[in-house]
Amino acid sequence: MNRAALTWRIANPASLRWKIAALVTLACAVVALVVGLLVHQATWDRSLATGRGEAEIALDQALADPAANLVSVAGLPRELAAQVRPGRRVTWYGTDHRDEPWMWAVQPYGDGENAVLAQISMGSDLLSLHALDRDMIKAALLALTGVVPVSVGLAELANRRLRRVARTARRIADGDLDARITAGPPRRSGRDEIADISAAVDSMAAALQHRLQAEQRFTADVAHDLRTPLMGLVAAAGLLEEGQAADLVRDRVQVLRSLVEDLLEVSRLDTGAEVADRVRVPLAELAAESAARVGVEARVLAEGRPEARTDPRRLDRILANLALNAHRHGAPPVEIVAGDHVIEVRDRGPGFPPELLAEGPRRFRTGAAERGHGHGLGLTIAAGQARVIGAELTLTNAADGGAVATLRLPASEEHHPPEG
Repeated sequence: MNRAALTWRIANPASLRWKIAALVTLACAVVALVVGLLVHQATWDRSLATGRGEAEIALDQALADPAANLVSVAGLPRELAAQVRPGRRVTWYGTDHRDEPWMWAVQPYGDGENAVLAQISMGSDLLSLHALDRDMIKAALLALTGVVPVSVGLAELANRRLRRVARTARRIADGDLDARITAGPPRRSGRDEIADISAAVDSMAAALQHRLQAEQRFTADVAHDLRTPLMGLVAAAGLLEEGQAADLVRDRVQVLRSLVEDLLEVSRLDTGAEVADRVRVPLAELAAESAARVGVEARVLAEGRPEARTDPRRLDRILANLALNAHRHGAPPVEIVAGDHVIEVRDRGPGFPPELLAEGPRRFRTGAAERGHGHGLGLTIAAGQARVIGAELTLTNAADGGAVATLRLPASEEHHPPEG
C-alpha cells in the first residue's frame, strides 16, 4: 500500500475506527458532563445550606443587640424586601449593590419598617466552586486524552479483522476461491459478530469452490468422453456417398466437433497450465484475419499502426470469438477498432443482457429461452484466453445501442503474468 493510500485509510473520517472513537468520546464527555453537573449542584447546595446555618446563627447573635444591627427594610435588595413579613424570619442568597455574593438573614423589628440584619459572605464558597469546576474540566480532558487513544486502538483491532474479511471477499470475487479468512476450523464458542461474518465468507468460498470444481470436472469429463466417439463419427461421415443427407450429417458432425474442441479448450484453461508465447503482433491486421477466418464481415479501424507484444494464436482466438458473438447475437455493422494496446469489438444489436454484465461470461449461459441463442462457450473462452495473455476483457453496452467488448493488452512486459 502506498503512502497516500495509507494516510487516507488512517485519516478517513468515514472509517469505523473514528466512528467508534467519536462515539466513545461522546459517551465519556456526556458522562463527565452529567457527573460534573451533579457534583457542582451538590457542592453548591451544601454551601448554601452551610451559609444559611451560619446566617441564622449570626442573626441570633445580632438580635442580642438589635439597635446595632437595625436596617430599613426599604434599603434591602428588592427580592429580599419583598419576602420580609412581620414575625417572619427570612434567609436569602443574593448580591449587594457591588455584586458581591452574600447570605442574608433578616427578621422584622418593631413596626415592620425596620429589621435586624445579619450577612455571611459567600465569596469564598463561590470561588471554591469555580475552582472545583475547573478541576473537574481538567480531569475530564485528561481522562479523554487517555480514553480516545485507547478507544481508537480497540476499534483498530476490530477494523483490522473487518479489513481482512473485505480483502478476502475481494480475492474471492476476483476468482481466488482458495482464499480464506481463518486458517483453521472456526471456533464454536466465544465468537463475536465479526467471527460469524468470517465463518460465513469462508463457507461461501468453500461452497463456490466446490461447485466450480464440480463444473470444471464435468466439462473435462464430457469433452474427453465425447472425443473418441466423435472421431468415429467424423470418419464415418467422410465415407458417406455425396448427397444432401451426407452434407447435412457432415455439417452437424462439424458443429459437434467444434463444440467438443471448445469444451477441451475450456478444460485446459481451467487447469491454469496454459502459458503465452509472446511476439510482436500488428493488431489491426490480426483483427481483420480473425474476423475473416470465422466468416464475419467486420469493418476494421486502426488508430495509427498499433502493435503489441502478445500471443498471436490466443489473441486470434479471442478476437474470433468476440467477432462471432457480435455477428450471431448483435446486428451489423460489426466494427473492430484497434488502438494502442486496446482492441474494441462493437455491434449495433440489443447489447449484452444485464445478468451477463453483472456476473461476467459463464459457460453454457443462454441469453434467450430459445435453444441455441445463448452465448455458449465463446465469451468464456475469450475471457480465459485473455487471462492467459495478461489482458483485461470488459463487456459493456454503448449508450447509443449495441454491445461493446474491450480488450486491453498489457503495455509492458512487467505486467505480464509469469510464464511457467
